[in-house]
Amino acid sequence: MKRMVQIGVLALQGDVQEHMAMVEAAGGRAMEVRTREALREVDGLIIPGGESTTIGGLMARYGLDEAIRERVRDGFPVFGTCAGLILMASEVDGGEPPLLRVMDVRVQRNAYGRQRESFEAKVEVPLLGADPLRVAFIRAPRIERVGPAVEVLATYQGRPVLVRQGNLLGATFHPEICGDPRVHEYFLLVITS
Repeated sequence: MKRMVQIGVLALQGDVQEHMAMVEAAGGRAMEVRTREALREVDGLIIPGGESTTIGGLMARYGLDEAIRERVRDGFPVFGTCAGLILMASEVDGGEPPLLRVMDVRVQRNAYGRQRESFEAKVEVPLLGADPLRVAFIRAPRIERVGPAVEVLATYQGRPVLVRQGNLLGATFHPEICGDPRVHEYFLLVITS
């Protein structure tokens, strides 16, 4: 019997339950991660959207920042959405310095505006099929630069919004809010391939 892929969702702040529901809809098993011990039990990790400064501070307090970096060096898959991507970026404009520095991208915080300027949009993601993906941009960062090892999987208004670097996946948007599990299904493929 094949073991079900266990995906951790960093459960310090942000869209934890929404991501857990999407992991289950995509065919994985979701687990909340708050400690280094829990991190060792999962096959991949989602760092959700929320307040990047709060999530980053708690990650550092519990030693999860270094634990995640160590696992990434060993090929551990991580998917960061919105604030999660900010925490993964090698360069960040407009706030705290980058925390994890595991993905070769530069991002601009809150580039699409404040909370009241948040919006939903359809984004074409060719590798996920012909139907556009409906996603939410909530105080979303903008990717300003991608390194040579980073593959752009989708753009919105000419800018990258979904990127991959090896086992790392990053989205400027929230794929967990609009109920379409295809990005989470793709992350399962990243983990199992």
